[in-house]
Amino acid sequence: MGKIFENKVVIITGGASGIGRSSAIAFTRQGAKVVIADMQDGAGTLELIKKEGGEGIFIKCDVSQDKEVKEMVDTTIKTYGRLDFGVNNAGTEGVQTSLQDLSEKDWDRTININLKGVWLCMKYEIPHILQQGKGAIVNTSSIAGVIGFANMAAYVSSKHGVAGLTKVAALELAKTGIRVNAICPGVIRTPMVERALSPEIETVYTSAIPVGRMGIPEEIAESIVYLCSDAASYVTGHIMIADGGWTAQ
Repeated sequence: MGKIFENKVVIITGGASGIGRSSAIAFTRQGAKVVIADMQDGAGTLELIKKEGGEGIFIKCDVSQDKEVKEMVDTTIKTYGRLDFGVNNAGTEGVQTSLQDLSEKDWDRTININLKGVWLCMKYEIPHILQQGKGAIVNTSSIAGVIGFANMAAYVSSKHGVAGLTKVAALELAKTGIRVNAICPGVIRTPMVERALSPEIETVYTSAIPVGRMGIPEEIAESIVYLCSDAASYVTGHIMIADGGWTAQ
């Protein structure tokens, strides 16, 4: 069976760890050239790509900064000459506190990374994907993009915003050959989630998840690959929930 993304190019923001890293490996296994963008060092992800026999580059990028996002996309085109997929995954959990105690600085930082960053990435990715005549974008939202959580005002707002922005982009691009979808992970064992974990909190999470366990990044990566593949050729504007049944309750 051939690799479905042979000779294709994907940008994955937040690709240094977690869901982004697992997505980079999943795309590599399907033949894509992978551009990892992150504020963290992406050398570890690049090493894993090379172990898979793949090809990729790392670009340091703050997705909340217009100039850096434009340079990220420009460098991708200079390096590989094309762009087929955007996985706009970079994000931050922000500060957990009541909305009345949340500072303007913390609100702005979370919104700028999680929501503005997705908009900027699409703004600069779309013109190049259009040149290929077809392609796909997957934006990382969250189950916090479809339900609310107390003490997470900025995060929940940003992830709801990603879901709405995804639908807008899907409608604008519906006749162009570019599909735009969002993935909404539940509680996934990533460095971001593990920063907040204690044995007690993990017990609370697993008891709230119908399948009885946290997810792993590879499971979300496979869903992202599907949404970019021709197997999802009629899927656009979709907000895909991958949460072990959490939001089905």
